[in-house]
Amino acid sequence: MNRTDRQNPVCRFLTTFALAIPLLLSGGFGHAQESSLPSIGGSAGLISGQQEAEIGQQVMASIRRSAPQIQDPLVYDYLHAITYKLVPSAPLDNRELKLVMIDSPALNAFAVPGGIVGVNGGLFLNAATEQQFASVMAHELAHLSQRHFARRMEQQETSAPLTLAGMIAGIVLSAVTQSDIGIAAIAGTQALSIQNMLAYSRAHEQEADRVGMEILANAGLDPRGMPEMFEIMMRQNRLQGNQMPEYLSTHPLTQNRVADSRNRAEQYPDERIRDGQEYHLVRSRLQVRYASSAQLAVETFEDYLARDDAKRNDAIRYGLAVAYQRNQQYQKAERILRELLDISPGRITFQVTLADVMLDQKRYEDARTLLRQALSRNPRNYPITWTLAEIEIADGNGDTAAGLLRDLARRLPEREQIWLRLAEAEGMARNIVGVHRARAEYYALMGDLQSAQRQLRQAQEKLPAGSAERQVVNERLNDITNRLQARRG
Repeated sequence: MNRTDRQNPVCRFLTTFALAIPLLLSGGFGHAQESSLPSIGGSAGLISGQQEAEIGQQVMASIRRSAPQIQDPLVYDYLHAITYKLVPSAPLDNRELKLVMIDSPALNAFAVPGGIVGVNGGLFLNAATEQQFASVMAHELAHLSQRHFARRMEQQETSAPLTLAGMIAGIVLSAVTQSDIGIAAIAGTQALSIQNMLAYSRAHEQEADRVGMEILANAGLDPRGMPEMFEIMMRQNRLQGNQMPEYLSTHPLTQNRVADSRNRAEQYPDERIRDGQEYHLVRSRLQVRYASSAQLAVETFEDYLARDDAKRNDAIRYGLAVAYQRNQQYQKAERILRELLDISPGRITFQVTLADVMLDQKRYEDARTLLRQALSRNPRNYPITWTLAEIEIADGNGDTAAGLLRDLARRLPEREQIWLRLAEAEGMARNIVGVHRARAEYYALMGDLQSAQRQLRQAQEKLPAGSAERQVVNERLNDITNRLQARRG
């Protein structure tokens, strides 16, 4: 578990950063960003699917370089599961989504052309139920499916010409320094242009509400989660003295819209859909992450558990175990996790967390045995495989770890931290070609194609001519070289 409680001071400009940079930059971020994007809108109408894919690719590279992310496999696994529970019911042209988890306790979510859907860790903190959390995800999928961003760009092409230099300076400076210092560079008509570009229209929001509720209902979730989530945002707005939650800066919310969404939700059958347990386990996990100290996390969950109605709440007991782990009270954490496993023997979240507690104590064989058994019952599971690889690295078994991570990288090639960890494991195993290949994929995901090209050339030099692996490296090198040439155009 990542125990660093980071906050992102620039999170309220994250959507600005994520949406505007790839559309505006023709150069910047040093040598890693040398691209230019195709023109959008105009006589050709909406941006094409291919153009959206290129935008999305560069947005992801920008986010990977400059926005702090939650890399916890248990959290990612849940986010992937709930999103793909919704996807079959969403009218999306492209269902291959890229999911981003921003490490910030602020309430925010966003969607970007190219199939990118992002959430802040704070969404888990603010959504009390899985239905409420899913409503935000469904709303963002609705924006993607209706191509609202592309429509907005088409409108802005003639109505709001942008002065690029100041905007780029402000956005880049804010993203790189993670402070508000660069926002001063975005002033006057530029600030107005950004606001006009990013804020969804009332019609688009109403359409996303309607489509989002249909997605929820068709996925077997409760559309009432949407007005409930809106009411949470409005309440937070009032409590903070009209300082809007981050989400509302680009998703305007009015009392009329809340009322409309409540009326629309009431048209659906009231089926009293129950939350899945995993949502509340992940929510507890993130509550511990964002507690200001380990001791405060322990005290908070001990207080929760002292209440009569919480004594049998597995999510609260799990949160206390995670808090104990963070506070290095490993025996207490293990006792709770074993009790939970007695009740739910196959629960992956409990197994992985218990193995993580053992790993913290350097009990490698105990952790390995636990997860090997878990993996035999859940082949290819991401959190189990990742944690097992971490155990092998900690125990000095680079070759075994590399084998596990190679399998993960093949299945989750967009997860940059897997490639980075694989490079480390390959180095431990003295597989220098493997190090270069893993680093190349990491750099490619970060948008640094020159470094990716250099790593592949180094791998190429170390392989015998005519070997199968050299042929694979040659093909990947050609692909990276072609992408680099296209960028330089």
